[in-house]
Amino acid sequence: QVQLVESGGGLVQAGGSLRLSCVASGSIFRINAMGWYRQAPGKQRESVATITRGGGGNTNYVDSVKGRFTISRDNAKNTVYLQMNSLKPEDTAVYYCTANELGTDYWGQGTQVTVSS
Repeated sequence: QVQLVESGGGLVQAGGSLRLSCVASGSIFRINAMGWYRQAPGKQRESVATITRGGGGNTNYVDSVKGRFTISRDNAKNTVYLQMNSLKPEDTAVYYCTANELGTDYWGQGTQVTVSS
């Protein structure tokens, strides 16, 4: 079992920045990847960014955030971050942290990000 707790959401003006954090606890040694999803009202949940826990920390991003968002990790703190710059109103959503442990996905409770125009 893995528990995930997100923090760092809030209200920001377009063009601003936020950093989300996600702390993992539990069977963290079995986690092979972590990431961030988001879900806007009336839309499906989408993958925003992922990072592998081992090796060089391979990353992937959805096209709409490339060049603006950066996912990173601190394995010593069991934490993954999402630095979000140049935010746009269309980035408004609930952001969820995820962790994959041997094929099982775990989810955090979500944190609201609202970008005003």
